Amino acid sequence: MIDIIKAAILGIIQGLTEFLPISSSGHLILSEHFLNFKMPGVSFEVMLHLGTLFAVLIYFHKDIINIIGAFFTISNDPVFAQRRKVGWLLLVATIVTGIMYFMFKDYLENLFKSGNKLNLYIICIFLGISGFMNIISDKITKNRIEVHKMNFGKAAIIGLGQAFALNPGISRSGSTITFGLLVGLNRKDVATFSFLLAIPAILGATVNEIPKLVNTSKSELQLYLVGAFTAFLTGYLVISVLIKILQQRKMKIFAYWCWLVAIVSAVLITVN
Repeated sequence: MIDIIKAAILGIIQGLTEFLPISSSGHLILSEHFLNFKMPGVSFEVMLHLGTLFAVLIYFHKDIINIIGAFFTISNDPVFAQRRKVGWLLLVATIVTGIMYFMFKDYLENLFKSGNKLNLYIICIFLGISGFMNIISDKITKNRIEVHKMNFGKAAIIGLGQAFALNPGISRSGSTITFGLLVGLNRKDVATFSFLLAIPAILGATVNEIPKLVNTSKSELQLYLVGAFTAFLTGYLVISVLIKILQQRKMKIFAYWCWLVAIVSAVLITVN
């Protein structure tokens, strides 16, 4: 059983890496391997994800309320129509991601098993790819449109980007932001769309495991709450930071980090 400090460390890692374009799954697997501390079962991972989920829900609560409200408002007002359109675009992207997940579920579950050297090398390669996607994000400048002007085909492409990030080492936020910029979204809207798209993705990854929390002991629950709180706090702070960095076209700093982690990890895996 990990202690409070380790639970907090894992929560901070989750909160930082879930939204920064550097891959939370890749960092958690490598952290477990090199620091030799394991998560105490799936339930702890669920709590970490729930912490970051609440960060998104609170930060973007106005956008979420507006989108949901638009579906229950009978009006031809262009504003409500635009909000409904965004809701449908999010749904299309989510469905595409879900289809890809079920197609490659067995492959993905094998990659998420830490300890296998080949899998660890693959994660390092994917981290390197995440770095290149961050560089690409900085280079894209033309054809900037608002999200409600995007068609469903482009939403599906972003959904494919999120599906690509099911591979540990590929950043979900980095992938969806890059694919969103490639289909023409402006930097402000692509960030918001990426974070809103994280809500069903995180829910889908945790909903089946939530019932297991019922049998959690009091001592474990304390650790879980610490991890969830630190994940929430760091995740919330990271969202605003990433939006500013994206708008300033400074995503390359995350590329350097991904490459550094990938190279150092690959060397350590080899020598050990």
